[in-house]
Amino acid sequence: MLLLALETSCDETAASVVRHEGAGRCTVLSSVVASQHELHAEYAGVVPELASRAHVEAVLPTIREALTEAGIGLGMIDGIAVGNRPGLIGSLLVGVAAAKSLAWSLRKPLIGVDHVLAHLYSGVLQEDERQDGNKRPDRTSGSAGAQTRELNAQHDLFPALGLVVSGGHTAIYRLQSWSEVSRVGSTIDDAMGEAYDKVATLLGLPHPGGPNLDRLASNQGANDKAHDFPISRLSPTSLDFSFSGLKTAVLYAVRGVPVDGKYPPDKLALTAQERVDLAASFQRATCKALTIKLERAISAARDQGTPYRSLLTGGGVTANSRLRSELAALAPRHGLGLLLPAMRYCMDNAAMIGGLGGELLKSGQASDMGLQAIPTASR
Repeated sequence: MLLLALETSCDETAASVVRHEGAGRCTVLSSVVASQHELHAEYAGVVPELASRAHVEAVLPTIREALTEAGIGLGMIDGIAVGNRPGLIGSLLVGVAAAKSLAWSLRKPLIGVDHVLAHLYSGVLQEDERQDGNKRPDRTSGSAGAQTRELNAQHDLFPALGLVVSGGHTAIYRLQSWSEVSRVGSTIDDAMGEAYDKVATLLGLPHPGGPNLDRLASNQGANDKAHDFPISRLSPTSLDFSFSGLKTAVLYAVRGVPVDGKYPPDKLALTAQERVDLAASFQRATCKALTIKLERAISAARDQGTPYRSLLTGGGVTANSRLRSELAALAPRHGLGLLLPAMRYCMDNAAMIGGLGGELLKSGQASDMGLQAIPTASR
């Protein structure tokens, strides 16, 4: 089964062709992403109106490029998948309108896909052998790698623990199958990626903040214990996250503690080493917050007699070097297979939309022409 997939939830215009085969295998024949980073760089963040206009200009050329790269024509497509939620409403409307037009004109099934849940499929994606010389994507690093590559069949995956960490979302899920997903924890304030971007701004780093902070924290000589930043636990059993207190602690470390609403005027500028240590200490705290909640979820499921078999991860923050390393250590400690996305699939892309879209179509969850663009998540 060949699917054409579209993704326009934020500032990336993406199109992909994927092929679904037996045993849950999904091969990426093409994945094209038109980035808007330069467009939004001067604003240090995404401007919604600019993003939607850029999608209008890029969506058709991106679709054509994806089809050409895959070596197929529209007549060979078996269905159209599109990320229809959550995201910026103007951006979503562009992708949904394009997908509806294609599905209607080709008389093919239309599948609306939750962008956040699609991130959990990223680690399952297989590269087309024609493109990478029979090499599979680097889904993980460390000792979990060999175990990860054994998880091919669907029965090896479920029940699965899912973690999505991005600029707009930080959440934990329980997956009984690709179509049976429930959220068991989420952030009550900032998403992890948003906290990274805000702290990067405090440290004077350019957009995009998250990757630049990761690089700064990875500098030789970085002391990740220079600052003992708070790690929110909320309660002994909570699976929710909170990063606002951590963000404020970094603010005070950089600018000093305010008195009567004013920061100390004599606060000296940060040295290069202080910036590196702040970044490393912040990164240690954020990753610890994630691993604490993941271990709670794993223990709770085991105590209830419904243990997880695998850990599925996705979202832009899964590109973070420290987080990848810590997840690669955590999963085998608990006997879980780990599926980390290849680096190119951590960020927003259409291949993950096509991957999950195909699973939904196989389970009978096609959409109709009334499919709406919805800015909020489904679960």
